[in-house]
Amino acid sequence: MRRIVAGLILSVSLAAAASAVEPSERLADPALEARAQALGETLRCLVCQNESIEESHADLAHDLRVLLRSRLAAGASDRQAVQAIVDRYGEFVLLEPPVRPATYLLWYGPPLLLAFSGIAAVAWVRQRRVTTRPPATLSPDEVKKLTALLENQ
Repeated sequence: MRRIVAGLILSVSLAAAASAVEPSERLADPALEARAQALGETLRCLVCQNESIEESHADLAHDLRVLLRSRLAAGASDRQAVQAIVDRYGEFVLLEPPVRPATYLLWYGPPLLLAFSGIAAVAWVRQRRVTTRPPATLSPDEVKKLTALLENQ
């Protein structure tokens, strides 16, 4: 019985965390609300930083959701509504910043670091394999022992 109650509490808490949009924030038009939710998923909560404004319970995320919805309700396009928030808070508010020279390191740094690490690991393994090999030439004693073994067959 305790497991069932714990499971219900967990599922209710996870469902509540899935969307932090309060009923008072929702727009009356379902199509406009769907646009606002889709755009909200692309904007970062500046307090939490790893959540979108749609997922965050922070006061600033609430303010951003209200601002976004008010822009959309005023007739702004998706791009104009997002640009108004970017103009106010900077590009950091975007969960996926645009690819431009200032963000090349952000976009291409991790793959380059991974490739460099892979190349370094392969080179290290090859170098280690070369140094741990036994010598290719036999000493005179080893040649005599090998000859004796081969003749006894």
